[in-house]
Amino acid sequence: MRPVIFHPKARDEIRRFPKEARTRLGRGLYRLQMGESLGMPNARPMATVALGVWEFRVRDEDGVFRVFYYTASAAGVLVFHAFAKKTQRTPAPEIELARKRLKELLDA
Repeated sequence: MRPVIFHPKARDEIRRFPKEARTRLGRGLYRLQMGESLGMPNARPMATVALGVWEFRVRDEDGVFRVFYYTASAAGVLVFHAFAKKTQRTPAPEIELARKRLKELLDA
C-alpha cells in the first residue's frame, strides 16, 4: 500500500470540507493507495497544473469540491491542493497555487 502524503495546507482545507465529501475523498484516496486509477467521472487529468496531476471530484449537497493529487512520486500519492469549486472552469489562482504546492512537496 502506498502512503498518502498531504501538503499541510491541503490537509487543512480538506478538514473544512463537509463530512460526506471527506468520506468520499477518503474512499478515493484508499483506492489510489491500493494502486487503482480513478478515471472519469471521479477524476480527470490536470495537465494545466503539471503532467501526472489529477483532479479528484467530489460533489455532495453542500457543493462541489476538488482535490489535486500526483501519483508519479516514488514517495507515494501526493495530495497538494483542495478547494470548493464555485465556477465551471478552475480559476487561474487555484492552478498557480497548486503548482507552487506540488513543487514544495517534490522538492522536500
